[in-house]
Amino acid sequence: MAIIGNIIKGIIHATEIISSEFDAAEEQREVLKDLLETAKDTKFGERYSFKDILKSDNPENTFRDNVPFNDYNQITKNWWKDVQEGKKDITWPGNPDYFALSSGTTGKTSKRIPVTNAMVKSIRNAGIQQVLALRNFDLPADFFEKEIMMLGSSTHLEEHNNALEGEISGISASNIPFWFQNYYKPGKEIAQIDDWDQRVQRIAEKAADWDIGALSGIPSWIELMLKKVIDYHGLKNIHEIWPNLQVYTSGGVAFGPYEKSFNALLGKPITVIDTYLASEGFIAFQERPETDAMKLVTDNGIYFEFVPFKPEYIQTDGSLVQNAPSLSISEVELNQDYVLVISTVAGAWRYLIGDTIEFTDIKRAEIKITGRTKFFLNTVGSQLSVNKLDDAVQYLEKEFDIEIPEYTLCANRIDDDFYHCWYLGTESEVDNTKLVNSLDNFLKDANKNYKIARSKALEGVKVKTVLPSVFHDWSGSHKKKGGQVKMERVMGPERFAEWETFVESKL
Repeated sequence: MAIIGNIIKGIIHATEIISSEFDAAEEQREVLKDLLETAKDTKFGERYSFKDILKSDNPENTFRDNVPFNDYNQITKNWWKDVQEGKKDITWPGNPDYFALSSGTTGKTSKRIPVTNAMVKSIRNAGIQQVLALRNFDLPADFFEKEIMMLGSSTHLEEHNNALEGEISGISASNIPFWFQNYYKPGKEIAQIDDWDQRVQRIAEKAADWDIGALSGIPSWIELMLKKVIDYHGLKNIHEIWPNLQVYTSGGVAFGPYEKSFNALLGKPITVIDTYLASEGFIAFQERPETDAMKLVTDNGIYFEFVPFKPEYIQTDGSLVQNAPSLSISEVELNQDYVLVISTVAGAWRYLIGDTIEFTDIKRAEIKITGRTKFFLNTVGSQLSVNKLDDAVQYLEKEFDIEIPEYTLCANRIDDDFYHCWYLGTESEVDNTKLVNSLDNFLKDANKNYKIARSKALEGVKVKTVLPSVFHDWSGSHKKKGGQVKMERVMGPERFAEWETFVESKL
């Protein structure tokens, strides 16, 4: 009998009885006040008169009227450059203890995003909230006695200006509380291995010693790890070595395109729970099994704003025009794409995180990620967001009974005509003409703007298939494998030319 598991499960269920009524709007007002109060004497707080904002009748409105939007380049040039050089009290009291290195999707230059102790605590608290939400998923008691494989970036952090640097998953794993360490795999020693291939090799060698009940990490890298374990031990599927694997916590990218290839590695169905952890903070997590939408964490050091995702508000580099309207969580509507803007306990202020979301349930504060501001394909008016592209790829998987875990595309001018040029990552051979026609027809049916564009300046679709490993090699060639590295879904022409050259070198 799972005695410890029953105790843990009982504690988790007991929290439901004592939890108070949820009011996202009120929680957000309190978070904003706490942020302003804490940072009022910083250089940023003095520049934008946080003390006066706190005295106003409506701090939310006054805050958005007085403080400009910032993307990473803007806030770094004006403020975080001083933070990175070790200066104190710039956008948050004191100095950050960490910097999260992030290029977002695969890029050559890492961003250095401040991570304060308050943010580490915020991420930990959000993780606890997610664990408590497991009461909604009807998991057996023995699940809570199994080990959890958290596959992120290396926990080996570099020191710079009296702060430690690494990817956010590595920073988080290095701050795992003592009571969780017996459950955490692959453990400190293996997690510190910097080289991705060596780390996965060690995981494969140790896999039989562990009783893994849950996995956590970005889908593409989790898949590669599972394949390595399966191949190393000569298995048919991962459940032959981890029979008690019951939960996968996804994050970083939409799970949909990976679902078919991921399930092919399993011996039985498992519960997939979406998570939204970014370098800037723990944004949201899936709270209940009835939906794959995620609940915003509205009481935990992050204040959210939402800018309607319309072309007139977005500049060519993906940043916001300063007069774009922003809404608080009490003002949003269902089924509207919004650019997500955050202010945090790490000293990010009205910060453009780069993602677009939509609300699926306003009362529950549940959202879905719909794309990236830079990955919005609007050449000649086609208006395709990443979620529409993901839907198209999943349609092809079903239509042709194939797996397409990776893809990228570009709106390219060829002989004075515009085409959407796709690369699909698959190990299957499919007639190219059939792929083109099915993809084009699906997008016409699913998106009226695309259909209109196809009748005007958009000449058509071109498709090439390559092995999924080409995408992984591309990621590895630009940045270390694993961790937070994600594949660009939409590329600009120059980047796409680099990609095509790289693909040619692999053929």
